[in-house]
Amino acid sequence: MEGNELQRGLSSRQIQMIALGGTIGVGLFMGASSTIAWTGPSVIFAYLVAGLFLFLIMRAMGEMVYLYPTTGSFANYATDYLHPVAGYITAWANIFQWIVVGMAEVIAVGEYMRYWWPELPSWIPGIFVILILTAANAVSVKAFGEFEFWFAMIKIVTIILMIVAGFGLIFFGLGNGGNPIGLSNLTEHGGFMPNGWLGFFFALSIVIGSYQGVELIGITAGETKNPQHNIKKAVNGVIWRILIFYIGAIFVIVTVYPWDGLQELGSPFVATFAKVGITIAAGLINFVVITAAMSGCNSGIFSSSRMIYTLAQNGQLPKIFTKVMKNGVPFYTVLAVSTGIFIGVILNIVLPMIIEGSESIFVYVYSASILPGMIPWFMILFS
Repeated sequence: MEGNELQRGLSSRQIQMIALGGTIGVGLFMGASSTIAWTGPSVIFAYLVAGLFLFLIMRAMGEMVYLYPTTGSFANYATDYLHPVAGYITAWANIFQWIVVGMAEVIAVGEYMRYWWPELPSWIPGIFVILILTAANAVSVKAFGEFEFWFAMIKIVTIILMIVAGFGLIFFGLGNGGNPIGLSNLTEHGGFMPNGWLGFFFALSIVIGSYQGVELIGITAGETKNPQHNIKKAVNGVIWRILIFYIGAIFVIVTVYPWDGLQELGSPFVATFAKVGITIAAGLINFVVITAAMSGCNSGIFSSSRMIYTLAQNGQLPKIFTKVMKNGVPFYTVLAVSTGIFIGVILNIVLPMIIEGSESIFVYVYSASILPGMIPWFMILFS
């Protein structure tokens, strides 16, 4: 455990995928129906409006990272340009957010593994996930980046295939006997905004939360090769990719299926692939959701550990958390975060005794991360 300096081991392709992977989570694959239920087809517009907010945040962070590439990123910017208390709150909000996200994702992995092994206690896969991802983060930052690159790639390929299949259904009748579905579902069943502006604004608040994770680009700055060039490239490229993937997938969902029947449909991704003849759709999406959950947990370990390292560097946590191993990894911070995420395994044992339904447990835990996740965004804009 020599020195206190992190290593610049992340490449341009890795940091772009880290941002994409951190933003595109389990919710898009399994939880999109809940958001659509609030606002109907106008959810497309909600994603566009939220995308504008995302654009402003990314541009603001990109400018600061370009001038001052550091691991503490937005927490350090809040300290320097606002007040040390602002930086302290920002760092802890980010740590809490990602540990809670990691806990929720561990719960999700355990539940989705039961698709293949129904009798398997859901906490067992959670333990293995934590051990695997802790090891990946402890080996080197490059190993973390490579894990996240392939996790994100699986999600992105699935989304692209879903969009292509959906456009085939909408415009060419692929899997629908050659009869194009058309755009009628956007205006039928109560209209484009069936629940009015109240439903729209409620959905908008959830949609904004779904973009959380994109700020991971800033945290990678301190461990990125040629940060000025790579971060600028990542910021400019990631914004549009996120919007295309999210809006493209949501457009397909609300166009192919009546919005008011989605809750009973299950996963729109499974239904769409099944429609075009992919018979293993359910198992395929289950695998993708597991990788999405592991990606979220992986990002959580990385992000929280680097923020703990930053606080320790600033003298706000014990110096042991500034220790960096010979491979450039702040091992003690990684271990501390993984221990925090392990609480998710304990919750997966205890909460089923109190709350009915595994999905409810995931939602309750995950929802605790949304408000803390907004704090870094506002601090980025204020800085």
